[in-house]
Amino acid sequence: MNFEIWLLFFVAYLIVTLSPGPNVLLVVKNAIKYGYKAASITILLNLFCQLVIITLVAFGAGALLAKSPILFFALKVIGGGYLIYLGITGLFTKIKAVETPEFEATSSRRLSYYKICKEAFLVSASNPKTVIFLSAFLPQFLSTNEPVFWQFAQMFLTMCFLVISVHLVYSYIAKNINNRFSTLKGNPIFSKITNSAFIIFGCGVLSKSRAT
Repeated sequence: MNFEIWLLFFVAYLIVTLSPGPNVLLVVKNAIKYGYKAASITILLNLFCQLVIITLVAFGAGALLAKSPILFFALKVIGGGYLIYLGITGLFTKIKAVETPEFEATSSRRLSYYKICKEAFLVSASNPKTVIFLSAFLPQFLSTNEPVFWQFAQMFLTMCFLVISVHLVYSYIAKNINNRFSTLKGNPIFSKITNSAFIIFGCGVLSKSRAT
């Protein structure tokens, strides 16, 4: 992959990464609730899932998913339903934490690595349109003059750099905003916004149709 094509890919995927989605929302949520360690774990699991998706794209999974209405519908229902589930449980968990003593609320916010990893992977894998999008997006930057494996590796490493950078910046901004809201007793409002956004994203996934 020559420098001009790589730079074009860099700019194009930067624009994609800057668009807030469920992955960004989960990173921000974990950064606020548990700290930057949890946010970093979320990002790494997100990237691992992206690696799996890119591998599937390289073997033609995107085309298969686009042509299979039953498979697409099944993944769409599972993915959208999971995002809605996260939003609803997050809303009720927050309400419960507000109504319990302070030391119990703090205990319920302890970091669970299994939960963080599970949510990060499933949220990243919850949208079947991601496979279809990447299967249409990535091949545009491939060259027949170089090994395909090396080009996919270059693109994935670039994606890692962009995702880590952008998601950490979002986390830093959101955490600072949350700290300011916390002093104004506005933290429950911020939590309701993030969990409601999960429900909206889930409904968006359920309403999507296959790419033509």
